[in-house]
Amino acid sequence: QKIERAALRALHKSTPCNNTTSSTAAKMRLQPLVSSSYLFTSLLFLAAIKHLCYTFAWEANWESLHSRPLPEWYDEAKFGIFVHWGVFSVPAFSTEWFWERWEPDNAFGAYVNKTERPGFTYQEYAPRFDASLYDPKQWTELFSNAGAQYVVLTSKHHEGFCNWDSRAAVPSTWNWNAMDIGPHRDIVGDLASVVKTEVSPFTQKTLRWGIYHSLYEWFNPDFLADKAAKFSTSVFRDRKTMPELYDLVKKYEPELLWSDGPGGAPDSYWRAPEFLAWYATNSSVAKTAVWNDRWGKRGNGAYVSGHDRYRPGKLLSYKWEMALTIGDSWGFDRNATYESYRSTQTLVHLLIETVAFGGNMLLNVGPRHDGTIDAIFADRLLGIGSWLKVNGEAIYSTVPWTVAQNQTDVGVYYTHKPIDGIVYAIATIWPKGNVLHLEAPNITPDTQVKMLGFEGGGNDENEDLLLWMTPSAESDNGNNNKGIDIFVPSLTPDLVPCQHAWVFALTGLANDIGGIGHDTTILSDV
Repeated sequence: QKIERAALRALHKSTPCNNTTSSTAAKMRLQPLVSSSYLFTSLLFLAAIKHLCYTFAWEANWESLHSRPLPEWYDEAKFGIFVHWGVFSVPAFSTEWFWERWEPDNAFGAYVNKTERPGFTYQEYAPRFDASLYDPKQWTELFSNAGAQYVVLTSKHHEGFCNWDSRAAVPSTWNWNAMDIGPHRDIVGDLASVVKTEVSPFTQKTLRWGIYHSLYEWFNPDFLADKAAKFSTSVFRDRKTMPELYDLVKKYEPELLWSDGPGGAPDSYWRAPEFLAWYATNSSVAKTAVWNDRWGKRGNGAYVSGHDRYRPGKLLSYKWEMALTIGDSWGFDRNATYESYRSTQTLVHLLIETVAFGGNMLLNVGPRHDGTIDAIFADRLLGIGSWLKVNGEAIYSTVPWTVAQNQTDVGVYYTHKPIDGIVYAIATIWPKGNVLHLEAPNITPDTQVKMLGFEGGGNDENEDLLLWMTPSAESDNGNNNKGIDIFVPSLTPDLVPCQHAWVFALTGLANDIGGIGHDTTILSDV
């Protein structure tokens, strides 16, 4: 059975390069595995197809780029850290859009009038963006201990300030980059070198490195001139945006590019397919390169990032990501109150929901101008890490269970590991009366249930198994004999394995194979 599961998984994950072959592969998955030699040959064949897919010369159009398989690392990672840091971290007033929203007669103008001299300009904040306490190693250890598998740092926000040494590749960034003014160090390069060598204590895999980059800039004269010409000219794109993107990839080798801010320009203006075809074909990270869908027209990406804090609330037919903040602002906000920060429990529940519905969660922190990360951010991150230390196997490298993704009446979400034949029921509410009734599992005489992190106390591994029964029509949870009733032990606080949510691993189900279906959509057209 394990061999068959591995074969199905391999057949399922090896998405071909065109729709015709994809249809063939779908039919192949339904064929019985008649012999080990057939299995071995099939796996070799599909591995070859997969290799060709990742080494294919992708064409500079969305159709070709959409047919590219999503590298496995991204779907397996599930949880990443976003970092918004720039000159906007100096005023740290309400939002990272401070400069764009600053008017003489509004709250932003009043703040400047109260704290700065008359005639003060936004550019004068840059020298105070000193990064004097910036410690990339400390940052990375925090992110790693939170359970994150990838890190995405802002290289340039809409204000146009470059957090790397952009001087040679983009001369127009003179005196508006982290080497010339402010930190006087390569912020992007310093963090990249540490993240790419950090091994996750949760998965024993090296963290993946990503970069956020804004396509447009609020007040760049070249962009405003192109905009005034209704984007019939492309001076800003050719002199600024594209040189920056190529420079970032060549210098720092990000495996994820998080693009943002089309700025009202049409898809044709940015000419993103030309760059992405190079990124996916000829760059040093071509085989593992991933990008979001904010390159002009939404939906054109290796996955869908949607709007900020994207939360579809259901299983989608494509891979997606929810990028969200711990507080209200993406950048550090000195106006934030305790109530404006999401609790650890809320964030854990959002992670569970996101993974059950096939997404990744990219959680943002906003450091102060000196590079310190406030204790409340660290508390939330380490709280998530504490939960993942017990329950990570129900999150990392799982797929949605296509039989069911959630059961709202008991606060349960499902994830699945088809290779291992495990369905995880993640309860965000402690079961009423210590009995958890699940409707979706189709039980067999071989069904077993364990609670992650719970040990029965004996030497026999079977003592860790939980008792269960088929619901009867007369029971308190009577649902026409559907599903399973799991008897959860009464635990004192010192024996409860974790806080916030509890995971029950079910094996030996008749319908556990149902989770395979989702990965095909992950690797198909977005």
